[in-house]
Amino acid sequence: MKRRDFFKTSLAAAGALSLSSTLEAAHQPKDGRAISPLAFPEKRPMITYSDRPPLLESPRHVFARPITENDDFFVRWYMPEIPTYIDLKTFRIKVSGLVEKEFEVSIHDLKTQYEQVEVVAVLQCGGNSRSAFTPTAGGIQWGSGAMGCAKWKGVRLRDLLHRAGLKKEAKWIGFNGLETASYYKTPNFIRELQLEELDDHVIVAYQMNDEDLPYLNGFPLRLVIPGTYSDSWVKMLSEIRVTSDYEKLFFMDIAYRVPDNECKCEEPHKKYPTTKPITKMNVKSVIGYPENGALIQNGSHIVTRGVAFDDGTGITAVLISIDGGKTWEKAQLDSGSAGRYAFRGFRYSFKPKTQGKLTIMSKAVNRAGEEQPFAKDIKWNHGGYKYNGIDEVTVEVI
Repeated sequence: MKRRDFFKTSLAAAGALSLSSTLEAAHQPKDGRAISPLAFPEKRPMITYSDRPPLLESPRHVFARPITENDDFFVRWYMPEIPTYIDLKTFRIKVSGLVEKEFEVSIHDLKTQYEQVEVVAVLQCGGNSRSAFTPTAGGIQWGSGAMGCAKWKGVRLRDLLHRAGLKKEAKWIGFNGLETASYYKTPNFIRELQLEELDDHVIVAYQMNDEDLPYLNGFPLRLVIPGTYSDSWVKMLSEIRVTSDYEKLFFMDIAYRVPDNECKCEEPHKKYPTTKPITKMNVKSVIGYPENGALIQNGSHIVTRGVAFDDGTGITAVLISIDGGKTWEKAQLDSGSAGRYAFRGFRYSFKPKTQGKLTIMSKAVNRAGEEQPFAKDIKWNHGGYKYNGIDEVTVEVI
């Protein structure tokens, strides 16, 4: 490293450290919101933020198991105009741009002309747990339920591109879906992926947990990019376009970005001057059982259950504390046979010994040695993105 670069790097790091120490700390995300008495098609009643576009959050108890059932799976749309009917007989996905042969393919073709593959992977909104930030960060004030884990089935994106034949100058892949804005000047929700980011786990999926994709989760096709936040998993996928250059897009260059510093933080009245995409998920765990406010019998046998995950690096431990984080004990992890992109289920058994309020805390650790921080150590960013504080559930021992 050149001497001048060393000083520039040192000053930048010092600035980030100084910034971090002056910001408001995060707290626990809001929990226990009321579940709507009404259910959307193919869904159970869920925590509902909007019906146009549909915004539905899974309640905490859903995360007591490692696979999220389709009717419990959260819903996040960006645009209010969503087709109300799609005819599979006429629906086609188009592959175009810098390819030797542009073509369109039907769902039937995908199922019969390509190798069928499956991947179990977590889908999580970049703003999951946004309600933990103070002051309020812009966007939906999710609790901890804007996430889920499913088995996705479809075909490799790489196989579609191989059929098209990439031209030598091809470097980027753009994805567009069928959702549109009400106002014609609002940009489409288009995402881009570099060819070098492509691997065999990136698929175009038509099934979720052995069923056709639920309509609200992107029927008939959605992009699956394991390890990344859901903003890149384009729903109702209708077009794949290959280009040589990165095309500037609102949902790539302005939205879904965090400050480009070590703490990924900034001051509410002064945005950090440079940003980067949120892309890879960080390490996180959530307790599914018991829930906040539960009544627990003193001396009874309690089995805490929950899930942990990261960007695919791999969860190696979940630690539990029932004394405010003073001491930690390892929870029992499931076998991990679902794969590195899936929820890793955990269990921890104990018997409460005194009456009164008791807080259970969970902290996940991955193969890289990364672990969840305390909420107080997470600093503010304007989008309320990438919150991964140690999860807490407070029960009443009676």
